[in-house]
Amino acid sequence: MTIRVMLVDDQVLLRTGFRMVLAAQPDMEVVAEAGDGVEALDVLRSTAVDVVLMDVRMPKLDGVETTRRVCAQPEPPKVLILTTFDLDEYAFSALKAGACGFMLKDVPPGDLLAAIRAVHSGDAVVAPSTTRRLLDRFAPMLPTGAREPRHRELERLTDREREVMVLVAQGLSNGEIAATLVLSEATVKTHVGRILTKLGLRDRVQVVVLAYETGLVRAGGHG
Repeated sequence: MTIRVMLVDDQVLLRTGFRMVLAAQPDMEVVAEAGDGVEALDVLRSTAVDVVLMDVRMPKLDGVETTRRVCAQPEPPKVLILTTFDLDEYAFSALKAGACGFMLKDVPPGDLLAAIRAVHSGDAVVAPSTTRRLLDRFAPMLPTGAREPRHRELERLTDREREVMVLVAQGLSNGEIAATLVLSEATVKTHVGRILTKLGLRDRVQVVVLAYETGLVRAGGHG
């Protein structure tokens, strides 16, 4: 299956470089490009795309708001944020807006290709531990007004699912969670799947964000 990729960046030279890398892959095709968020949304109305490589700092409409609008569509493409700086506040906002992860613009080509394939298959690209560092830094930006209603959502979870959610938010892998709770890795995977379904979340990145929003896990500490 060919992964249909869209490049959204206001730097033409950067788009050209990414296009050349992707064009050399037998399982990828660049089907669209845009220089800003407004153009990107317009193109997406008429073009089928699987993965969007989204810059965050663009004229007219930035990548965060564009990501929010893209992810609000029915059956949206996966969005992978490209940022110049690690732990960028824009990347934090983009994760909250629905992006599946973020990569630095100077990422080695092999890592970028692996990230695109991972996002396309439904995985989150950003390691939970990286997301946690991001949230530790920008936790003061979390909207406190949304905390109570979001906290009630957690009542849908069993005690075991809440335990698993805390460990996911602390950056543990399924294998590490399994060892911590003395469960099989398959059982942990099932619990994570149920957490996503019950809370209407797309991936582990959004689990981490919600854990911070609700206070289940606190910045700089554990739950």
